[in-house]
Amino acid sequence: MGIIKRNVSAKSNRSSVTIIAQGNRFHGETSISGKMHVDGEFEGSIDSSDDISIGKTGRICGRIRAHAVNVSGELEGELICDSLHIERGGRVCANVYCSTLSIDPDGTFVGERHLPGQQHRLTWDVEARTMPEPEPLSDAQDLVIDLETGLIDSLPDRITLSRK
Repeated sequence: MGIIKRNVSAKSNRSSVTIIAQGNRFHGETSISGKMHVDGEFEGSIDSSDDISIGKTGRICGRIRAHAVNVSGELEGELICDSLHIERGGRVCANVYCSTLSIDPDGTFVGERHLPGQQHRLTWDVEARTMPEPEPLSDAQDLVIDLETGLIDSLPDRITLSRK
């Protein structure tokens, strides 16, 4: 015989963690209260007031709004967050709206990064009117980059971008 209490709340004071395990695939819109970790695949939109992490085998394709995002797997689409960190082997191909962006060595970022409040949507007509015509190159020598100068070796291993 069990004892059942009628006045016990189902809510916990601890933050919940939503996990999409490797091999699982989800599609659609979701709103998360608490943290989320993805080792499987998610396609759609995620709205979270907390952190989202994408594991090495994880892949998210769609729109994400979260506090902080940590990527070890793949992220493709549009991201709005306070901070984004791309770990070694992580790949982000997205339009990103964030205050802080950091990329580890061997992390990949392809896309555009915008600061919050920055004017970011221009139409092709506006760009065409404001962009000057490119000047033709006078000589093919202008295209040659001297790799012996050590320019690439002088670059840092990790770059952290932040709003000042």
